[in-house]
Amino acid sequence: MRIQDQFMSARLKSTVRSYVQVTKPGIIMGNLISVAGGFLLAAKGDVNWLLMLVTLLGLSLVVASGCVINNCIDRDIDGKMQRTRHRVTVTGQISLRSAMIFGVVIGVLGFAMLGIFTNSVALLFAALGYLVYVGVYSLYMKRNSVYGTLVGSISGAVPPVVGYCAVTGQLDIAAIILLLMFSLWQMPHSYAIAIFRFNDYSAAKIPVLPVASGITKAKLHIVLYIAVFALVSALLPLAGYTGFTFMAVTCATSLWWLAMALQGYRHGVNLQSWARQLFGFSIITITALSVTMALDFQLVTQTPLALLTH
Repeated sequence: MRIQDQFMSARLKSTVRSYVQVTKPGIIMGNLISVAGGFLLAAKGDVNWLLMLVTLLGLSLVVASGCVINNCIDRDIDGKMQRTRHRVTVTGQISLRSAMIFGVVIGVLGFAMLGIFTNSVALLFAALGYLVYVGVYSLYMKRNSVYGTLVGSISGAVPPVVGYCAVTGQLDIAAIILLLMFSLWQMPHSYAIAIFRFNDYSAAKIPVLPVASGITKAKLHIVLYIAVFALVSALLPLAGYTGFTFMAVTCATSLWWLAMALQGYRHGVNLQSWARQLFGFSIITITALSVTMALDFQLVTQTPLALLTH
């Protein structure tokens, strides 16, 4: 019996691990930081901890659901890529039917939590991000258009806006800046991945910019997007939503990131190494900004955009 119990326990652990893996926990953790940053920026020191906890949990379930459904949709191309060929939806550790049911259930739970405990604006943005990621990006744009990355960046920029709007209940200038800022950040971040995973994307025939138009064009776009990202990030302190500390951090990280991007034009540069470093620093940049805006908020009068307020 003990051997049987040990076998059952090991099997249960393996199953749980598989279901955790299919939600892409790394993506969830990254989104948690940005959601918390947006929430605390809006709270301005007056934090409703229960609301914050529910917002974090609800949106995490929504993001997890989107990732699960994405894995189901991408089973065929995931099997062609070195990085993703061992995903549980590819190996069959979780059946397509079980994964879909799991994804739908946690998605319904996540949306229910946001709908009950937050507000219509936060729920609307969560739904927008989900529909863009699953319905537009995963089902069509990723496989068929070089603009798939741009469309996907919208869904990737939604989490901090949901966190912000969960507090304010309205779409104001800061929320718009956050949406633009995080969307712009996604582009060089994603292009860097596409460069050091070039062979994977090429094998799966995914028309990301480096594959469809060449790495030279991708390098130019990386530089331009980082430059615009730096300008948009500076709008938060310039508009009075954050202070000097945020301005200093965004200038330092953005300019350093831009300098790293320009290194891609050096003669004889190792593009694989360069792209990995660029990708790594992109995570440092957005994490630093999320943490800083959570701490360096300013008490300003919010300017709502009338069409999307309570």
